[in-house]
Amino acid sequence: MGQAGCEKVRRELPRLKKELSAGIVVANGENSAEGNGITPYSAQHLFASGVDVLTTGNHALRRRDVYDLLEEGNGIVRPANFHPSAPGKGWFLHDNPAFPFAVVNLQGRVYMDPPLASPFDTADALLSKIDCTNILVDFHAEATAEMLALGHYLDGRVSAVIGTHTHVQTADERLLPRGTAYITDAGMCGGRDSILGVEKERAIERLRTGLPVRFQNDPEQIELCGVLLVFGKTPGKVERIERVRVP
Repeated sequence: MGQAGCEKVRRELPRLKKELSAGIVVANGENSAEGNGITPYSAQHLFASGVDVLTTGNHALRRRDVYDLLEEGNGIVRPANFHPSAPGKGWFLHDNPAFPFAVVNLQGRVYMDPPLASPFDTADALLSKIDCTNILVDFHAEATAEMLALGHYLDGRVSAVIGTHTHVQTADERLLPRGTAYITDAGMCGGRDSILGVEKERAIERLRTGLPVRFQNDPEQIELCGVLLVFGKTPGKVERIERVRVP
């Protein structure tokens, strides 16, 4: 969430990569800009901090100055089920000869605006043309039922389905019956004593009164959340998924 979250990533990620032996880092850059969305500055900050691939979500196109970066497609993607005229692409191949890794970005439709193409049908179309065994899907969605549904729909067809968007790390990480690693939400990098990264007093006022309130990111007690995927000997299969939380 904003500059404070980006700075937390820069402080902690190099150490985490070493401790966890992480070869590839995927981060959702949604709201890495102050307020919401993503900017070229916040994206480059995350890349320089050690992130290899950036996904986004419903605020991906909020800042027009990021459109050129999305069009370049060099490690940053937006949801694949956006309208075809949207800048950028919905998947990226991290073409490491030792471990090629594809990242797919999808957005849910339940309780989300604007209306988008079906993430299920979009996933089918993409998987028919992605020539890579190791595939991670970042599903940026609001409804837990929709997240679970896509996880089971893609079970055995992708390596992992990782939920984002709600900002709250869930405790349901597991391997689905056909081997796909799953978690409903990986969590956020933002203020622990906040409401979804926003200063709690402002969020409470908005919810209590229903009146317009200018939100401000909470820069205190930043915690970093995510998951670790450990791949086994079987191509494309995750052996273990673990939650990561750094206060």
